[in-house]
Amino acid sequence: MLSRVIEQVFRREGGRVLATLIRQLGDFDLAEDALQDAVARALERWPAEGIPANPAAWLTTVARRRSVDFVRRRKKSDRELPELSTETDTEEGPATVSGIEDDRLRLVFTCCHPALGGPAQVALALRSLGGLSTREVARAFVEPEATTAQRLVRAKQKIRDARIPYEVPRREDLGDRLATVLEVVYLIFNEGYSAAEADSYVRPDLCAEAIRLGRLVSELLPDEAEPRGLLALMLLHHARRAARIGPDGGIVPLEEQDRSKWDEAEIEEGTAILDAAVAMHNPGPYQIQAAIAALHANAASPADTDWPQIAALYGGLVRRTPTAVIQLNAAVALAMCGDFANAFDWIDRLGASEELRDYHLLPAARADLLRRAGLLEEAAREYRCALELVKAPAERIYLERRLREVGG
Repeated sequence: MLSRVIEQVFRREGGRVLATLIRQLGDFDLAEDALQDAVARALERWPAEGIPANPAAWLTTVARRRSVDFVRRRKKSDRELPELSTETDTEEGPATVSGIEDDRLRLVFTCCHPALGGPAQVALALRSLGGLSTREVARAFVEPEATTAQRLVRAKQKIRDARIPYEVPRREDLGDRLATVLEVVYLIFNEGYSAAEADSYVRPDLCAEAIRLGRLVSELLPDEAEPRGLLALMLLHHARRAARIGPDGGIVPLEEQDRSKWDEAEIEEGTAILDAAVAMHNPGPYQIQAAIAALHANAASPADTDWPQIAALYGGLVRRTPTAVIQLNAAVALAMCGDFANAFDWIDRLGASEELRDYHLLPAARADLLRRAGLLEEAAREYRCALELVKAPAERIYLERRLREVGG
């Protein structure tokens, strides 16, 4: 159906058009209203006239003209707005530090400005860059649509009140700001990869949106290695989506997954992107995590997994980002190399620190290692502890399954 084609065009081109309109109009709400009106006009006119050769330019032109009417109607200005230009050039010069002129990159950094809170950054990025509706964003946050709407309103108001510039930061400020952008994109991906409180544990649509944003940042900042590392990491994880949930609705651990269900094309692409990032000789945490994911994804069987190399990579990751969660994963990798004694000591230290006191994967990891060591009674006790903390139904089903296996 033509309406479906128009929807696909909007999904593909909406972010680019909206970014251009926001730059030209200087107002998120006005740009969104104008774009929605242009899409409505497309639904009216394209069935008779056909889809134009350049749908994005058509939508931008119509939206820009409609925005003039909106401004007049709202009596915000009695001045004629300048004629629309479908070019992205501006008097300020290139939109990126690498010379690529693209309004979308300005929008990425605006949505992820540090003046906005983390949830607001994610919501605004999904709404403006991902093209998700307010309802879809609310579903990602597992909250009422009205709550999400207010979150978006406050974020836009903050941008106006704080006069947050619609620009790419200077080279000397890029590092910290880029880290925030990548963190927001990865948060979006993780919400789709393992939604703790949503109806569905795996949200492939949300993962796909994060991957699309990751591609955008990588394409617009080709001289930066970490965006490529993040993109590779997301692709390598997403490649296993079809094998992650079992017939009982519980998660399937990586070593038990049916590898024939893995997306080989995405594994190949993710590995190639990682190789390109590593060749830039500017390593970072996302590249290291992607390298770990690549070792898992490219192993022909669980027995072929290069655990010593994975443990070494986790060692490097811990030195860069020594968070408790990363340390827990590193301890598990150490155990998978056969060093159970040091792994248990490491996990016990993490448990004693109480930093992961309410984190169900701490007792779950301890339980799994105890199970592998044949200490079934102790494993059952830890599985019960994990079950007291777990929220996601898919993870609960998995833990109950393991508890039965050890005779609990």
